[in-house]
Amino acid sequence: MTVALLFGTLFICLLIGVPIAISLGVSALVAIYFGSNLPLGIIAQKAFTSLDSFPLLAIPFFMLAGVLMSKGGVSKRLLDVATALVGWVVGGLSLVTIVASMFFAAISGSGPATVAAIGGFMIPEMKNKKYDGGFAASVSASAGSIGVIIPPSIPFVLYGVIGSVSVGSMFLAGILPGIIIGIGLMITAYVIAKKRGYKSEGSARFSFKDVLKATYDAKWALLIPVIILGGIYGGFFSPTEAAVVAVVYALIIGLFVYKELTWKSVFECFREAVVINATTMIIIGLSVSFAYFMTLEQVPNDISSFLTELSTNPIVILLAINIILLIVGMFIDTISALVILTPILLPIVIAVGVDPIHFGVILVANLAIGFITPPLGVNLFVASSVGNVKFERIVMAIIPFLFSMIVCLILITFLPSLSLWLPSILSNK
Repeated sequence: MTVALLFGTLFICLLIGVPIAISLGVSALVAIYFGSNLPLGIIAQKAFTSLDSFPLLAIPFFMLAGVLMSKGGVSKRLLDVATALVGWVVGGLSLVTIVASMFFAAISGSGPATVAAIGGFMIPEMKNKKYDGGFAASVSASAGSIGVIIPPSIPFVLYGVIGSVSVGSMFLAGILPGIIIGIGLMITAYVIAKKRGYKSEGSARFSFKDVLKATYDAKWALLIPVIILGGIYGGFFSPTEAAVVAVVYALIIGLFVYKELTWKSVFECFREAVVINATTMIIIGLSVSFAYFMTLEQVPNDISSFLTELSTNPIVILLAINIILLIVGMFIDTISALVILTPILLPIVIAVGVDPIHFGVILVANLAIGFITPPLGVNLFVASSVGNVKFERIVMAIIPFLFSMIVCLILITFLPSLSLWLPSILSNK
């Protein structure tokens, strides 16, 4: 009865459009008030104490670094590099969007931020070159999903904290899967562009000289992921400290190197980051309260028993979990889903022999697909807004890219070496 109250209230709140954070808090409140003797203050207590974590400080700092880099001229220079690399191919602008999103993913750690930063330039540009608006927006929306897979990744930080898994190992594990998803999206975009007769951008053939020039011009931007990841894996600083270093570096190159940031725009960047972070922290806190009550009612144990009774074969278990996660991602945002589902699913997959680092990549890759699946589809709404394209057109155009990401997800799920190869190399040294 109590579990029915918990999930029934959540479903009703989501159905009537209540924000996810409030929905989770209200669901926990109703279930506690009518189904237990616990004090209602436990919701606020759990929400507050869950945020008292040093590793979680990486999230607001990576958010701030992403905003500063987006406004400080980094995005434009990454686009120039991407144009030199793939702009000469048929449908070059769509491929440039994907490659630039992969570069920006190695800076921002956020899907919607990647769509806003790269899509804000590229969607209008593609429309000007007679690309279909729905296609242009769907390319940017799907490519933005890579932002939570290629490190540094905010969901990987959260998963590492909740699952007691090394955040540095998670960052390494996301590199190859993120590249594979990017290649899959590029193949899809190329096939569609060739079929529709979209032309290349600029030169008709690859120019190594242009790549060198663009890379040199963007050297300060391209150094960012090297500093962040190199510093973590070199033992110079933790992921949280790396996020702070990224903020300082972004300020320096934005103010004094590229000179596209002013002190007024820096203030605006800080304000924007504070608003985004406040929303995220409220979601994390109330998600923890929701997850805590689920644990009290032994919902994780019930789900674990159901899945293990279904089969003890890791392939069957992972298939079932993938289906569950794809459905969950359609309705619940990535942060909430991670907080709620990690304590439930991680013990199950460990029991059947799945590496927790590999599972973390599977979990985040599944939820990344949720960025482009309605009704939640955050990236779709961002692309619609920055590109001035009707939401309905994007939904229809996103289908081939959605299929491509699911194919990549299957590869990531059943080829663990794609996720574990780089972390294993580091651990062996």
